[in-house]
Amino acid sequence: MTAALGATAGTLIAHSPDPAAVPAPGGPGIGATAGSLAAADAPSLVQSIDWLAIAPPTLTALAALVILVADLFLPAPRKRLLGYGALTALAAALALLIPLRAGDRSTFCLTSGVQACSYTVDHFTVVIQALVLGGAFLTVLLSLDDTRRLLAGEYWFLLLASASGAALLPASRDLATLVVALEVASLPAFALVGIKRGDRRSSEAALKFFLSSVVVTAVMLLGVSFVYASTGTLHLTEIAARLDDVTPVLDTLAKTGVALTLVGFAFKTAAAPFHFWVPDTYVGAPLPIAAYLSVVGKAVGFSGLILVTVVAFPSYADVWGPALAVLAALTMTVGNVAAVRQRADRARSAVRLLAWSSVAQAGYLLVPIAAAAYSSDEQIGSTVAYALMYAVVNLGAFAVAALVSRTHPGNRLTDYRGLYATRPLAALALGFFLLCLAGLPPGIIGLFAKVTVFSAAVDAGLGWLAVVMAVNVVIALYYYLQWTASLFRTPEGAPEAAAPDAGEEPRARPRRFRAPTPLTTAIVLTAAAGILLSGAPQAVLRFASVSLF
Repeated sequence: MTAALGATAGTLIAHSPDPAAVPAPGGPGIGATAGSLAAADAPSLVQSIDWLAIAPPTLTALAALVILVADLFLPAPRKRLLGYGALTALAAALALLIPLRAGDRSTFCLTSGVQACSYTVDHFTVVIQALVLGGAFLTVLLSLDDTRRLLAGEYWFLLLASASGAALLPASRDLATLVVALEVASLPAFALVGIKRGDRRSSEAALKFFLSSVVVTAVMLLGVSFVYASTGTLHLTEIAARLDDVTPVLDTLAKTGVALTLVGFAFKTAAAPFHFWVPDTYVGAPLPIAAYLSVVGKAVGFSGLILVTVVAFPSYADVWGPALAVLAALTMTVGNVAAVRQRADRARSAVRLLAWSSVAQAGYLLVPIAAAAYSSDEQIGSTVAYALMYAVVNLGAFAVAALVSRTHPGNRLTDYRGLYATRPLAALALGFFLLCLAGLPPGIIGLFAKVTVFSAAVDAGLGWLAVVMAVNVVIALYYYLQWTASLFRTPEGAPEAAAPDAGEEPRARPRRFRAPTPLTTAIVLTAAAGILLSGAPQAVLRFASVSLF
C-alpha cells in the first residue's frame, strides 16, 4: 500500500509543472485527485441519441399532438384539413424509412461493457414499420369521409397515437419498451372502437375489447416480472444469454414467465382461444378501424411475439415451439369453421366473415414462428412475407366493404350479389383480393405466400401442422369462392326482361352513388400493390430466405 502511494505521488510530481503545487501527503488534495481519477475511469451515463433512427415513430407521435391542438382552433368547416395533415405526417414517416433501409442503427444502449440497446433498427424493424405506417396511411384514406360524423380531432389524434406505438414496437429490444409500445398502440384503439357516440354496438365492442385486453395485459406483466426475477435484466439479448445459465431453482419460474408473456402477444394476434373479442369488435367499430385492427393490430402482436420468442427466449424453444404449433392449428381451424357458418342474410355478415377470416389468417402467420423453434430463425421471414401480402389484400377487401356500406348500411353478404352490374371495377378488385386470401390465381402472391408458409412447416419437421394447414386452405376455399361468385351473379330483385303486368310500375334500377375520391384511391392503391406483388412475388418472398435480425 505504501509503495502504491509512493508511485502515485511520483507520477503526480513528474506531470506537475511546479513541484510545489503537488499536495502534501495526507492532505485534502489526495482525496480529490483520487476521486477525479475514479470518475474518469467510470462509464459515462450520458449517451447520444440517434434521432434519425427514432424519427418515424417520433414524427407520428408529434403529428398526433399537433393535430389535437390544432383541432381546438379550427372551425368546423375546416376540420377536414386535420385528416390531410394526418395523411401528410404518415407519408413523411414512411419517407424517413428510406435512409434507414441499411438496418444497422441502434440507440439507447447500455454504457457499460454489455452490448445491449433498447432501440434497434434492423431489417425486421424497417419492414414492419413500413407495414404499420402504410396500413395507417390507408386507414386514413378510408376514414377521410367518415369523420364528418365523428369527433375529427380526437379521431386523428387517437389513430396517429396508436400508429406511433405500433411503429415503436418492432424496434424495441427490452421488455419494458415492448410493453410500453404495446399499450401505446392498444389504448387509443379502445377509444377508436367506441368513438361512435350513441351507438350501443360500438360501446359494447369497445368494452369487450378493453376488459379482455386489460386482463391479458395483467397476465403478460406478471410473466415479464417472472422473467426479470429469473434473469435480472430486461434487455432481450441479455435475457437470452442469462436464460442459458438460469439456476435450477429458478427454472420453473422462468418457464412460467415465458408462457405468461406469450399470452399477451397471442391475444393481440387474435390466436385461439384468445380470439373471442374479434367478431364483435370488428362489427361494432367504424369500418376503417376494423381494417386497422385486422392489419396493424396483428402486425403489433406478431412483431412482439417474434421478438420475445426468437430474440429473448431461444433457450426455451421446447416450451413455446409446441405451444405455438398447437395454437396455429387451433386458430386456423376455429377461424375457417366459424367463417363457413356465417349466414349471408345476417346484418354485417360481410364484416363478420372478414373478422373470422382474419382469425384463420393469424393461424397461418403463426406457423413459421412455431417452425423457428425446430429449425432456424430464418423461418421468421415467411411470417413477414405472408404478413405483407395479407396487409395489402385485406385492407383492399375492407376498402370495398366500406364502399358497399354507403349504399347498404347492413353490409350483408347478400348485398354483394351482382356488385359487378353496378360497380364492375370494385367487384373485380374485391374478387382479386378474395382470391389472394384463398391462394388461387390470379392472386399469385397469395398462392406463393401460402406455399412459403407450408414449406416452413415441412422443413421444420412439422408434417402434422402442414396437413392441418392444407385441410384449412381447402375449407377456406368454400367461403372465399362463394363470396367471389356472388359478385358476378344477377342482382336480387333485378328487373325481368318481360314487360310488367298492367297497372304495375316497373322496378327502378338501383341508384348508383359516386364513390369518394379517398376511398377510390385506397382501392386503387391496394389493387395495384396486389397486382404488382403477383407479378413480382419475389419482392416480398425474398424475406423468407434471409435473416432479418
